[in-house]
Amino acid sequence: MTTYRYTVAELRGQLRQLLLSGAAIALGVAFLIASVSGSGALVDSYSQTAAAEVGPGDIQVTGKAAAGGLDAAAAERVRQTPGVAAVAPRLTGRSAVLAADGRPLDRTAAVSAVAEDPALRWQLLKDGRWPAGPGEVLLDTGTAHRLDAAVGAEVHLTRADGTAATARLVGTLDERGAPSLAGAPIIGVPASAVAGYATGVTTDRLDVRATPGASRTGTVDALRAALGADAQVHTRAASVTEATRQSSTMYGVVLVAALSFVLIALAVARMVVGNTFTVVLAQRTRQLALLRCVGADRQQLRRLIRRQGLLLGAGASAAGVLLGVALGALGTAVVGGLDLGPVHLSLMPSPLTCLLAGLFGVLLTLLAVRGPAKAAAAVPPIAALGGTPAPAGGAARARAAVWTSGLLLAGTVLLVAGALTPPPLSLLAVTVGAIANFFGVLRLSHRVLPAVVAVLGRPARRLGGTAGRLATQQLRLNPGRTGATGSALLLGVTVMVGAVTALDITSQSLVPVMSARQPGVFSAAATGGGALPAGALGALGADHGLTVTPVRSATVDLDGRPTVVAAVDPTRLNSSTDDVDRARALTEGTALSGLGETGVRRAGGVELRLQPGRSSLPFTLQSGATLLVTPTTLDRLAPGAPVTTAWISPAAAGDDRPTARRALDRALADHPQVTVADTAAQADTLRSLLDRLKTVSMALLSFSVAIAGLGVAATLMLSISERSREIGMLRAIGMSREQLRRMLTLEALLLSLAGALVGTGLGVAYGWAAARSITSTLGTVGTPPVLPVLAALTLTVLVGLAAAVLPARRVGRMTAVAAMRAS
Repeated sequence: MTTYRYTVAELRGQLRQLLLSGAAIALGVAFLIASVSGSGALVDSYSQTAAAEVGPGDIQVTGKAAAGGLDAAAAERVRQTPGVAAVAPRLTGRSAVLAADGRPLDRTAAVSAVAEDPALRWQLLKDGRWPAGPGEVLLDTGTAHRLDAAVGAEVHLTRADGTAATARLVGTLDERGAPSLAGAPIIGVPASAVAGYATGVTTDRLDVRATPGASRTGTVDALRAALGADAQVHTRAASVTEATRQSSTMYGVVLVAALSFVLIALAVARMVVGNTFTVVLAQRTRQLALLRCVGADRQQLRRLIRRQGLLLGAGASAAGVLLGVALGALGTAVVGGLDLGPVHLSLMPSPLTCLLAGLFGVLLTLLAVRGPAKAAAAVPPIAALGGTPAPAGGAARARAAVWTSGLLLAGTVLLVAGALTPPPLSLLAVTVGAIANFFGVLRLSHRVLPAVVAVLGRPARRLGGTAGRLATQQLRLNPGRTGATGSALLLGVTVMVGAVTALDITSQSLVPVMSARQPGVFSAAATGGGALPAGALGALGADHGLTVTPVRSATVDLDGRPTVVAAVDPTRLNSSTDDVDRARALTEGTALSGLGETGVRRAGGVELRLQPGRSSLPFTLQSGATLLVTPTTLDRLAPGAPVTTAWISPAAAGDDRPTARRALDRALADHPQVTVADTAAQADTLRSLLDRLKTVSMALLSFSVAIAGLGVAATLMLSISERSREIGMLRAIGMSREQLRRMLTLEALLLSLAGALVGTGLGVAYGWAAARSITSTLGTVGTPPVLPVLAALTLTVLVGLAAAVLPARRVGRMTAVAAMRAS
């Protein structure tokens, strides 16, 4: 009991010194809780959205994947099954929404049937009311906003025969309730009116309302017996489970991605705690020596220090758990006020998450104090009483040098190999090499950072005068402390700059190449599918500013399986198109498979030899196509196969995209049933995704830099106590409080800048190598980003200035007499 009382008393006496390190642990634990809760909430949003699309029906009937939907006979058999009160076929088809000028919107619209039975309507009504007749429709909110159409306005659509129709907009649908239709305009019409508006109508599902009191299990068994093997029957609960089946996998992916940032922040927190304990124990050398002199052995000293770490970790982790719960409550309140459609989220962490995060914080602190405790206990009493630690043995220094050299050499070799070799192992080599190389640099931080400080200190000495000279000298005279404190910032900045550089260079490389490798700049297709009008093809071909590449396609029965086969003249395709060389090498009777299939297939009396492609060229050329053949082969498979898609590019290489689009619009002015898509949209989507990832990475990794800033502040606070006599002497010889505050601020600034500059250099190198390993097969690599790197440097400098606030205030309040008496 006496030992524990002494441990608590000692910790209480050092609480002020360890407060900032405890704050670092608390922030790390809170960040961990917030990341786990946020990941779970994100995945839960997908689950709830999927469950909303299942609908309110008691039972769902779906067709087999290969059957292409359910037929009317299946719906009738369901109606006649005992226990069934009502059935609503979920009909879907293709149509188009017309703009004010009569041209269709860029994407084909999805027509969705609104069930007659209100209890079986699965769509999410946003505004207005449900349609009651064929002249009334619903549009998704995005399309209605794009048309500037309010509820009650007239909208223009195409009928199944291709003619234009006018209908009244009676309400809007929340597209978030229909994720399977996301990205396309949605038209909701009564089930009886679907055939009048849509082509390619299929019955994807039957929503069934059971008779009140009937057994769900018994009704499901009866339906399975009535429908046989061509359909699948599930209760609503089973359908929801199936719809959300992928959530567990998604949760794992999202959680791993989030925890990667958390672990970096916690690694920084561990370095902060370890460095703080190292400095604190160095200041208590004489006290620890006295304990050794009165009979305490090394194991007792280690236990004493570890207990103090345990108490600090427990207190800081408890504060972190409370902070994480508070953040969860605040986040829940914020998202509760947002319109999330069918999603209702809670960011409150579970008790298990809080418990595990708290335990992790405690274990992290114990690991952090393990090294300092071992080093402090290894100092002999006589050496400790003399105030000079025993020097490390030559064998230990040699082993450290070998380890450091090995890490640097192995890491560099792997980095170079990963950057020069093609995927898929190149990225793994770069990752392992970057980790090994960074740890090698980290072991040399006590040499690298003071050297950088010396360079940065030259302008500081000239501009800062005496304060600048003292700040630079203090950091250079304590290389171990400078390296240990700056290494936390070094880690945060390196990872941040590396992630941003890799994403930015990948975006610079992939996006232009993806756009350039499309078969054309624009693609034109008939609304709702089908053949392109001959007049539209003629108008496009008559414009000498455009190059038109027609694509013919047909659905053929290939070994009993309906397969869409496309044909094109490959000499007219963009020469950068993926697999264009294989398309040009096709011969009569051969087919290029976008699915990578091989072998021999038969379609009627025609035999096809399948060759695997490196890319999905058939899909790219024609939506739904899986095989690409020569035009003569398609003539044998499907004589008279129509042109279903046309790829259009500027005729001259120097013509820009807007000029070509204006020419395209003029050529198709009399053909509103033709939809034009800009192939740059896919590249823009990729660019947007990578930009969002870059922003999220910087935001999450800024936590690591903030925690490292706490470490800088903690070290400066501890150094004030250690340098109190020096500060008193400086005050006695005339140095003002303002000069002392400036000295502490310059120390923090120089230390932050040194860590930021070294980290930026390493991050750019690692990020470039990672991007090079991903894009090496493309033959292009972008340049490191300037603005994000400058933002990271600015953030680090601001963190350094903020870290100097408390130490500067403390040293500014010290008097010369009090400072000299404190030692």
